[in-house]
Amino acid sequence: MPRKTHRLRNGLIAGGLVLTLTAGGVAWWAADRFLIQHVEISDVSAYEAANSSYTATSDADEADSADETSTTLTDTSYSDGETSVTISTVTTGTGENTVTYYVADVVLGDATDLRSAFANNQFGENITALTSEMAAENDAVFAINGDYYGFRDTGIVIRNGVIYRDEPAREGLVFYSDGTVAVYDETTTSADELLADGAWNTLSFGPAIVEDGAVVDGIEAVEVDTNFGNHSIQGDQPRTAVGVIDENHLVFVVVDGRQSGYSEGVTLTELAEIMVSLGATTAYNLDGGGSSTMYFNGEVINQPSNGGERATSDILYIAG
Repeated sequence: MPRKTHRLRNGLIAGGLVLTLTAGGVAWWAADRFLIQHVEISDVSAYEAANSSYTATSDADEADSADETSTTLTDTSYSDGETSVTISTVTTGTGENTVTYYVADVVLGDATDLRSAFANNQFGENITALTSEMAAENDAVFAINGDYYGFRDTGIVIRNGVIYRDEPAREGLVFYSDGTVAVYDETTTSADELLADGAWNTLSFGPAIVEDGAVVDGIEAVEVDTNFGNHSIQGDQPRTAVGVIDENHLVFVVVDGRQSGYSEGVTLTELAEIMVSLGATTAYNLDGGGSSTMYFNGEVINQPSNGGERATSDILYIAG
């Protein structure tokens, strides 16, 4: 009998140890996957300078053409004579049905005027910074949060004409250097092929919510990620989206949400309807929730749902 008790005690201790180790393993895996920074490229600026096939206009060139362009910045608009940004705020509904969203109508002088920046000037997983910090570091007059590429290790990531990741997984959006924009299936192509065709920036989140000027069917059932820690994109949520009106004519929308009486947020279908109403023929959903942020003229102009900005991994921006 004592031997049996001893064996039972040892069994319980061994079982507890296994559970502890298992729990510890899960905790470590979760921390490693979602918290610990994994820096793959420590100096993005240098990496892009060494790998980009595009020729940027230098400050000296811009100074030489000062007589031909002028910069205008007001409370709601910006123009350098070629690229312009016009900001508007829309509030609809009343009471618990109130929705507030911010619209940036953007006309690009050149498609490459729309740029991307990574948190801390680094590329990898779990590297984050505030949208406003990234914007300020890159002299942006306008910026929105991007696709939070650093939350995952899949997708095709091309930024500013340089390949960073080639792990096809979902429906993406590609901005070409000729001003065209297209929704595409990442699994049917590669980063090299896209770059050869003139890709300037890609986004890997989704889904596409407007195609051919109409709301896409079935978007409420789409899952962007199925990995551990994924958050639902269904229901009324804060949202960020980019839409295409015409060549080099884009519209960006940030919808505030989760704030009773001010803005409840919108569904993907309602977001698509907003984009259609703004004239978008194509529109694509970006990272939302607490990440949804619009920055203009030195400040965040929307009200993020966390009571302040949430750090994210990347932005799209236009330099002032």
